[in-house]
Amino acid sequence: MKKETPAPARPRGRPRSFDRDAALGAAMEVFWKKGYEATSIHDLTDAMGINPPSLYAAFGDKERLYLAALERYQLWRREQVGRTLDEEPTARGAIERLLHDYVLELTKACHPAGCMLASASCSSASADAQEAVAARRAEAKRRFKERFDRGVREGDVPAGTDTGGLADFFTTVITGIAMRAKDGASRKSLMATVEASMRAWPVEDKASSRRGAKAPRKETVA
Repeated sequence: MKKETPAPARPRGRPRSFDRDAALGAAMEVFWKKGYEATSIHDLTDAMGINPPSLYAAFGDKERLYLAALERYQLWRREQVGRTLDEEPTARGAIERLLHDYVLELTKACHPAGCMLASASCSSASADAQEAVAARRAEAKRRFKERFDRGVREGDVPAGTDTGGLADFFTTVITGIAMRAKDGASRKSLMATVEASMRAWPVEDKASSRRGAKAPRKETVA
């Protein structure tokens, strides 16, 4: 009787066909939709098409996978934001376009609602992870302030404007828009918020400018 050849042992770890970038993209979608705490390892491996040992071998653990997914998301957003801030000739035009584009992006049906970074929750993760999330959020404020400072230098933002406070304001507006989008707010409603926020844009105080201007020199009549 012919002896059957035993099947080869199944290799441990991730398969050779494993696509790390695609798996990370799938994990990003899950975290984006459910948040850090509500996402389980089963949710991740199911979406990524791999088993837990493969996940740990490729990314370390859930927290490190989350931070890698967050970095991927931020890289995508950073490119969009940077392009807008650089292309628009004025700071006001840049932030207004950015807010409009943001609303359009947040309300697309092709990905989870809201912004992954704005709604990031790491309360059960380590202090290092929470600090990393906070640093990523702070980057937007820093870039806004840099653009507003440039506007002051170029003359399209009134001199004396508190650019740090203005950056804080629009960062808060963006976070609020993201949270409302996640809760299902309509595109029309979010656009109305954008229009209302732009009415807070600083304008030059013409009366103060006139008071501060030098009086014209009187000619002495001989």
